[in-house]
Amino acid sequence: MSKILCIGLNPSVDISCTADMVEPVHKVRTRGAKYDPGGGAINVARVIGVLGGESVLAYLSGGTTGSMFEALLNNYEIIHKRFEMQGPVRVAFMVREESTGLEYRFVPEGPDISPGELEPLLDFVAHFDGDYFVASGSLPRGVPSDTYARLADLTHKKGARFVLDTSGDALQEAFAHGGIYLAKPSRHELELFVGHELDETGLRDAAAALIAKGVVENLVVSLGSEGAFLANAEGVLQLPSIAVQARSAVGAGDSFVAAMTWKLSEGRPIAEAFQFGVAAGAAAVMTPGTDLCHRNDVLTLFEKLGRPIQPA
Repeated sequence: MSKILCIGLNPSVDISCTADMVEPVHKVRTRGAKYDPGGGAINVARVIGVLGGESVLAYLSGGTTGSMFEALLNNYEIIHKRFEMQGPVRVAFMVREESTGLEYRFVPEGPDISPGELEPLLDFVAHFDGDYFVASGSLPRGVPSDTYARLADLTHKKGARFVLDTSGDALQEAFAHGGIYLAKPSRHELELFVGHELDETGLRDAAAALIAKGVVENLVVSLGSEGAFLANAEGVLQLPSIAVQARSAVGAGDSFVAAMTWKLSEGRPIAEAFQFGVAAGAAAVMTPGTDLCHRNDVLTLFEKLGRPIQPA
């Protein structure tokens, strides 16, 4: 099986809970608190393990919350390599309001990272013998916005495949440099990259332009309730969203990326991997808080989609 490296530059301790009502000024009493190791790449590694695959997680960690993060991470069978940072791991907080079903997510930006703290992790990536390198999540403060672009270039030169799920300046820089095998921006993130709102035709044109320029080989654009599409040199595949009972949107994108990457690492066709990703994203929505997706749910939803579709 191909080796997968998940690169976590901005991990978090994720706390999810419920409250009757979220309102200003008054104390909001919460219950059912659940603690998990989080952050984009960490969630990807968790889901790969849940689905039956294996990956290596390289991540930055520090402070008292870093010790808590490690304790939570040890609850999962994930091979991991810690790289020390001076600042503490951030703590993200999610509250589901029972009276409305709305979800409130508070996500801090993370600590300042110095070049001296970042370089050992980048050196580890440079010498890692793998086939898929997954960079997922926001960049912490102090990390140059071209860091993912550097990782894409490094991975490409190794003959490996770089998978990216990020936004903002980090996505802008990565698209400017290219060398990406698979990227998964949301509709909003692609619109921010282009600089204006896009209709369905505009989204496909923007994706086709990135493919034609050689920036990215496969581009998946998630459209929320409208599903997702995959664009590459063969054309565009689009799938509607799968109707499920929504409980939380936390980790849906990470589950999508993890499922796609795992299927690809097993040598499955890109169309099948795309469908498996759609199933995993929907399965994650079915679970509460930071629970991510469950394997049986993913397999059931994948079967509902039927045989792999072909490019339009």
